[in-house]
Amino acid sequence: MPSDMPPVVVKLPPALVRLFPGAERRVELRASAPSRTVGDVIDTLDSRWPGMRDRICDSTPRIRRHMNVFVAGERATLETPLEPGAEVVVLTAISGG
Repeated sequence: MPSDMPPVVVKLPPALVRLFPGAERRVELRASAPSRTVGDVIDTLDSRWPGMRDRICDSTPRIRRHMNVFVAGERATLETPLEPGAEVVVLTAISGG
């Protein structure tokens, strides 16, 4: 991916950011970082903040039931492809009764 491509933007929930010192709510992943799929983005986040992947994904590996990941407003899986400039939004699921 050429370096003039727009970065992939990842928005993280406050509950997740609080667990990782130095993590920010908005993270830009430049073209030099692999970001071809949602799974690649999560791997890149985990390389910056070890353990983040375990908070977002289970061991199968899939996105955890209590987490939601969206790309372009659509629910995403680890295999969801990303275009340059994509926005990836990670949310904690809200449950109740």
